[in-house]
Parts: sequence; C-alpha cells; structure tokens
Amino acid sequence: MAASAEIKARFDAVSKRFGSGPDAVQALEPITLEIAKNGFVCLVGPSGCGKSTLLNILAGFETPTSGVALMDELPITGPDPRRGVVFQQGALFTWMTVHDNVAFGPLATGSTPAEAGRIADRYLEMVGLAGFARRYPYELSGGMQQRVGIARALANDPQLLLMDEPFAALDAQTRELLQEEIKRIWQDTRKTVLWITHSIEEALFLATDIVVMTARPGRIKARLSPQFALSRDPAVVASAEFVRMKADIFGMLRDEALAAQRQEAAS
Repeated sequence: MAASAEIKARFDAVSKRFGSGPDAVQALEPITLEIAKNGFVCLVGPSGCGKSTLLNILAGFETPTSGVALMDELPITGPDPRRGVVFQQGALFTWMTVHDNVAFGPLATGSTPAEAGRIADRYLEMVGLAGFARRYPYELSGGMQQRVGIARALANDPQLLLMDEPFAALDAQTRELLQEEIKRIWQDTRKTVLWITHSIEEALFLATDIVVMTARPGRIKARLSPQFALSRDPAVVASAEFVRMKADIFGMLRDEALAAQRQEAAS
C-alpha cells in the first residue's frame, strides 16, 4: 500500500478474548492494520485464526477486548449502513422476490419505491440477474443467490464492503466465474473491500493487499501487495509471478495450519 494512500478503515491494536477464567479463548492478539480507500484486502489464514472475528469487529457486530476499530477515523460502535456485509450464505428473504430483496435496503433508508426499484434494477443488471428479478431465492442456484446477496449489499451504496467467504460453498467453476464477476464490479465501482477466504488463488486474483494471519491467537504474519487485481485477463492465474506468489503464501499457511492442528490435538 502506498504511503500516501487515503485510509478508509483501520484496526488500532485490536485484540479479542472470548469468555473469562480458565476457559477463555484468546482469538486475536493486538493487531494494527490499515485498509486503504478503494483497496481490496484479503485475509487468509488457518481455521480459527480470527479472520471472521476481525471482520465482525469492523462490521460492528463484535466489540474488541482492547484497542479500537475505526472507519474514516471514527470509532466503530455498532452496525452502520455505510458498511455492507455478505456472508457465506446469501441470507436472503425467502418470501421476497429477487428484485424486492435488493430494493429492501434503499427502501429502509428512505428511498421512494420508484427510486428503490431503479436501484435494484441497476445492481441486478450489474450482477447479470436482470432476467430473474421476479423469481424467488429458492428458484435460484447457490451461485445466483450469492450474486443477489452482492447486489443487495451494493444497493445500499456502502463505502466499505465486508465479505466473509462468500464463495466458499460453491462449486469450482461457479466460484471462478463469480471471482471474475466480483473483480469486474470492484474495478468498475472501486468500493473498499475486506474479503475473507481460504483460497490462495482467490486472494491473489482479487486482492490489492493480502494479509496472512497466524494460527490462534491471530496475528499478522505477512502482508503482500500483488498486482493481479488490476488485470482483466482471467489467464493471469497461469503467469509465472502468480504461481511464485501462490507457492510463497502456501508455505506460510502450511506452517500455520500445522500449528493450528497441534493446538487442536493439545486441547
């Protein structure tokens, strides 16, 4: 990240401890991390390292045990429509049409029905689902439901988009196509994104910054700045530099995954 980049959000010595007494779990040791405006930051690390906890703190769903999370240099004290969240499952309203799911946020924040409808139409077009506006979520595939979830988050025009493994449950082909879709959307909108994934390839393909985390308690092990997010060529995954960086990150994550396994065996 360039030293002159404007900072959209940051963690200032944030730690998190769940429970108290001998059964307490230290999920995160103090973490300081800056997220540049218009950046696409991916968190990768072994299961249980605190990735989702960090995202939930930034979303306002969790409070840190120590330290502070900030957006635009103001402490985060709870959920805020300026931060849109997309989870592993779309969490759509099953009784609403696809169009009404996407229009719900704008309506709830004061848009007229006509304005909310136009916003929903725009984002459904953006994610390639304009032809499914009158369908219900249960009529869609998993990948299409995730696209609706992304459109719904974007429809609120958030300044910061928080994505917790949104493609984890999808088959490989659908996942690759949606990675291309989310990259195109980011390149067109330049929203600031914090993305959690277990996939090294996904992180390299999408991110302007990759943060590698250690086994619990989570700390930052490394931060890398790949350039592949700026490319519109899906074949970039076959480039020599992509393969080299993938091998480097794999080595770092393997060490942490083995450490996480030893923790589980000892517990």
